[in-house]
Amino acid sequence: MQSDVRGTVSEGPELVRALGLFDSVMMMVGIVIGSGIFLTTGIMAQSIPSVPLLLLAWVVGGLLTLSGALTFAELGAAMPEAGGQYVYLREAYGNLAAFLFGWILFLVAMGGSIAALAVGFAEYLGYFAPAISTDRIVLSLDIAENGLDYRYSVSTVQLAAVAVIVLLTVCNYAGVVFGKLIQNAFTVVKIAALVAFVTVGLMLGSRQQLDNSLNPTGASPGALLIGFGVAVVAVSWAFDGWNNISYVAGEIRDPRRNLPLSLLIGTAAITILYVLVNVVYVLALPLAELAGVMRVAERASQALFGTGAASLVSAAVMISTFGALNGSIFVGPRVYYAMARDGVFFHRAGAVHPRFGTPAAAITTQAVWACVLTLTGTYEQLFTYVMFITLAFWAAAVAAVFVLRRRRPDLPRPYRTWGYPTVPVIFVVVTVAIIVNTLFARPVESLAGLVITAVGVPVYFCWRRTAARAV
Repeated sequence: MQSDVRGTVSEGPELVRALGLFDSVMMMVGIVIGSGIFLTTGIMAQSIPSVPLLLLAWVVGGLLTLSGALTFAELGAAMPEAGGQYVYLREAYGNLAAFLFGWILFLVAMGGSIAALAVGFAEYLGYFAPAISTDRIVLSLDIAENGLDYRYSVSTVQLAAVAVIVLLTVCNYAGVVFGKLIQNAFTVVKIAALVAFVTVGLMLGSRQQLDNSLNPTGASPGALLIGFGVAVVAVSWAFDGWNNISYVAGEIRDPRRNLPLSLLIGTAAITILYVLVNVVYVLALPLAELAGVMRVAERASQALFGTGAASLVSAAVMISTFGALNGSIFVGPRVYYAMARDGVFFHRAGAVHPRFGTPAAAITTQAVWACVLTLTGTYEQLFTYVMFITLAFWAAAVAAVFVLRRRRPDLPRPYRTWGYPTVPVIFVVVTVAIIVNTLFARPVESLAGLVITAVGVPVYFCWRRTAARAV
């Protein structure tokens, strides 16, 4: 046996390539379009009170995402393996860097995302089922000991969130076909709902006189630039998840063709939908009335379609969130599967179920942790902590295209990044600028994220020693 721990779970069945181009595009679009498009514009309007600049921020966000997608397309076509971004980081920077990405993904980024999406789904479900509410507490514990005063409670929203996580986990455990059918169905409905919203909104026309000036409030150029930067950051998080399709590269048919295409088609479709939905928002209400509004889609719909639109918007957000949740539950375990096969995660997570053809143990492990985060309510704070770490891994993965072109020039590259080296440089530079801004704007949270990441270093060496002994 080899001394390297990679491939220690090589026995047994392998993942099945059951995802076609349509499935891959629906997976990407379904994961990215969650609740962000229904909430983000109100936050952006606070920073940049200009209609042209607000719409430009969405276009810039789409172009930035496209630059990352074009680069990931080369990496994915060259290394079409389960784990995607984890594999690119491993091949470019080594096992430790890849592990730290997977560590943060499991501990916070994916686990927290699943918890947040499930809670968001449950909260909107409460619109139709009033018994599901954050005010309906089913368990409450007061802990007062040794100066500690803490109250722990569980609401019906949290229980409903756990229930939907378990339901979708079972579906994805039972086979790739189940998971992709759910994803395809809900993404098609989601896209259809957004297209209908845009079509009817544009047909109704403007409900108010648009102010198309670049600087209606007379802000200084510096303040305008800072506000635009804040808006682009918000847009970037609405595009979060664009890279997740790379995690399931090991299950995409003809990945050297379909992975790049799914990244490009998906990014273009999402950008067009996002910009058009925001056009309808600003046609419905003055930007000043949207500023600071969290449920901006609901407010705009009421202005366009009347008070009865609230239930339609709630249903649309539920559908959108459900699809994003299913996609996240589907793709995340493929990274843990790759980690386990490298000997740096739970051994069983690297096995494929002999009947269902899924990384069943990895799926189950993810579900357990996501449910813990949901019931403890810690995911929101953890998300804040790893915000800039996640961005750093994005930049590092895109920069891997430079490293691997130099280090592995003979690697088959059926697709090469369009606009290389300018396109990946743009993504890296802009992302680094956002990281620096985040570091200065939220130094405490950023430091906490670095600490969480650093904790992964001894964990990595512990797993490596354990895997080496097993070999």
